[in-house]
Amino acid sequence: MRAPLTRGRQKGESVETVDHDSEVEAGQRAARRDEAVRAAVEQGLLGPDRPLVGLLDVTGIRRAAAELRAAFDAATAPGTPVLHAFAVKATPLVPVLRLLHQAGIGAEVASPGELALARAAGIPAGATVLDSPAKTPAELREALALGIAVNADNPQELDRLDALMRSAPSRSPLGIRVNPQVGGGSIEALSTATATSKFGVALRDEGAREWVLRAYEERPWLTRLHAHTGSQGIPLSLMAQGVAETYALAEEINRRVGRRQVDTIDIGGGLPVNFSSDATAPTYAQYARLLAEAVPGLFDGRYGLVTEFGRSLLAKHGTIVARVEYAKTAGGRPVAVTHAGVQVATRTVYAPGAWPLRIAAYDAKGRPKEGPAVVQDVAGPACFAGDLLAREQPLPLLEQGDYAAALDTGAYYFAHHYAYNSLARPGVYGYAADGRGGVAFAVVREPQTVAEIVTESGGAHARALTALPTARDD
Repeated sequence: MRAPLTRGRQKGESVETVDHDSEVEAGQRAARRDEAVRAAVEQGLLGPDRPLVGLLDVTGIRRAAAELRAAFDAATAPGTPVLHAFAVKATPLVPVLRLLHQAGIGAEVASPGELALARAAGIPAGATVLDSPAKTPAELREALALGIAVNADNPQELDRLDALMRSAPSRSPLGIRVNPQVGGGSIEALSTATATSKFGVALRDEGAREWVLRAYEERPWLTRLHAHTGSQGIPLSLMAQGVAETYALAEEINRRVGRRQVDTIDIGGGLPVNFSSDATAPTYAQYARLLAEAVPGLFDGRYGLVTEFGRSLLAKHGTIVARVEYAKTAGGRPVAVTHAGVQVATRTVYAPGAWPLRIAAYDAKGRPKEGPAVVQDVAGPACFAGDLLAREQPLPLLEQGDYAAALDTGAYYFAHHYAYNSLARPGVYGYAADGRGGVAFAVVREPQTVAEIVTESGGAHARALTALPTARDD
């Protein structure tokens, strides 16, 4: 296993290129998915009593990690230290983090829970980065005690770090997160470099840039600089502009202090995902090449690099598969009522224009369904009219007992449950070829039971409110 914090490519080493954007790879990924759905039905992971499941393509995840590392190895100068830290928020599942760790990927965490998941997966402190706009003193104290990298979000947080560093100096790499304020993309909620974003120190606000420069002058232990322009919906050109602004600030800091104090630039993640087909676009290689053109000094070896990709590593390699419980019509339009809706695809249900999903149709045996395309809705089980997984999507007609598969859902879908109607979290399983022409599955997360729902909903405290003293009415 290669350590997550890599030394970069050495002179003379070859770089293996993984072409996820090719039609061949897209076809292979779709074929693996089809085999997995069929095998899930045959092996009982899907059926009348198990109508919803999340599936993860282990081969695809490994290839995505390899593509990320290869893309930046090809762009950086030999010997450049590079840490690729997976944004745990994208798929907060311990087995997934462990798989990525073995593939040379660390962890970017934004809460005590995410840090606990990363540690449970065996990810070392040196390959972990803590980012959050609301870190408590206890969170900061723990991170510094463990040696985890921390990016301070604001002046008040930096004051807390000052106090902690005075009381117990830490080996943690420390930096400041800045907001280059370069603008937003097509999804406002995911645009983190707007004029009024809640994240980081807003560089174009009056006096802010000078404050950052003084902060580094006064604190020789500040050695990193961090920015993240946004996620889905952000064009690559805007991402590159945000990185360029951050790089320029690092250069200015180092000129101001007269030495290379800032030695690492954390460029965040945010590579958008193509949800319209099986093709991976853009690729990590395309992004790395764009950065090399726009910010050539970033890769010349003077700065270490940290990335924080999430959705782009996992989205294409996950599928939610739901059984069609009923097939009906409304207003002349077919409606397939399934077990996948707002509880697993919250963003899609509430903002379908920004988060549309492709649906693949499978028959009752888990085989790709054939037949003419029929415009239909794919509905979820929740008790409100807007609980639709897909609207007016042309598919072979889904019938009772068939399966509807929501594609590209490996990030921010089945791992982020929304407990509407107290619907249970689905089980999640990883899959890979078994070497004998079949498919092997591994449990990533067990399906939630009804008893667990009751426990989470205060079942142990059923009499708590009725046991309180009754106030006398005056």
